[in-house]
Amino acid sequence: MMDEPRASGTGGASRPRSAGRPASEEASVTASTAHDAAVASALRSAVDTYLGHLAVERGLAANTLSSYRRDLRRYVTVLSARGRTTVDQVTELDVLAFLAGMREGDEEHPPLSAGSAARAVVAVRGLHKFALREGLTAADPARDVKPPTPPRRLPKAISVDEVERLLGSAGQGDGARALRDQALLEFLYGSGARISEAVGLDLDDLDLGDGFVRVSGKGGKVRVVPIGDYACRAVDAYLVRARPALMGAGRGTPALFLNARGGRLSRQGAWMVLRAAAERARLSEVSPHTLRHSFATHLLDGGADVRVVQELLGHASVTTTQVYTLVTVQRLREVYATSHPRAKG
Repeated sequence: MMDEPRASGTGGASRPRSAGRPASEEASVTASTAHDAAVASALRSAVDTYLGHLAVERGLAANTLSSYRRDLRRYVTVLSARGRTTVDQVTELDVLAFLAGMREGDEEHPPLSAGSAARAVVAVRGLHKFALREGLTAADPARDVKPPTPPRRLPKAISVDEVERLLGSAGQGDGARALRDQALLEFLYGSGARISEAVGLDLDDLDLGDGFVRVSGKGGKVRVVPIGDYACRAVDAYLVRARPALMGAGRGTPALFLNARGGRLSRQGAWMVLRAAAERARLSEVSPHTLRHSFATHLLDGGADVRVVQELLGHASVTTTQVYTLVTVQRLREVYATSHPRAKG
């Protein structure tokens, strides 16, 4: 008969030792696990402090914070594997190794695109700059590490005729939802607002009399944007003839655009409205930003100053807006190539 496991000094049964593993090896594994946990805890603490700073003091958008948190957790894993226990032990080689790993991928993560890798490097650079400023480290190992340059992709805009088809298909049918859909898409094209900005609007943000709307953009920045007559009329029709019916299904909300249950329309719900209208209009290349991109491109085509378009879009830098000027230049080339008698030999 086998002996029962002997009780420990505290009165509880001790766990049986792994078969074939010496006590010294088991103690070593336990110590290593405790060390790894301590390392991860110290590094995570620095990351959490930095993310808290971004959320509270910098007012970073929730989606951006979520991306930074994901990137920095992966960074902590890489640093732990390289034996770094605190932020002040990190070297430039560690940062470069992290960047290389993101571009190459591993068993758990596919390779990241240049754009995603650039975002992760920005998060890492911000972490070390913050650590230096807060006295957590004496040097910034990420200062000279440059993020990869993502390929410049031109925004996809549709033509004015295609916008007309899209908007014409939005209000097809009777009922409150058809009027809401028409108002939503007219508003998106008439203001250049992001879908997330449109669904975040409250009634008090509107001034239909003067044709303006107050939009809360990224980072909590507020801008005042004019909206055209078509959008004003569509929104007014929705407010008078449709919103009261939708609101009757809910408990009351200040939101401008409502769903069928009387609550605030979500980003996903607004995207479904756009996609359904695009299918009816037989437009294939339509994304959540299509009307915003078209708004900017058509303004520039019409002679608007790039600085004005920057303000309307809520871009922090005019460089972001200047991407749209490439679209108009490309269109000029296409028109020239097909119209000028001596464009091609």
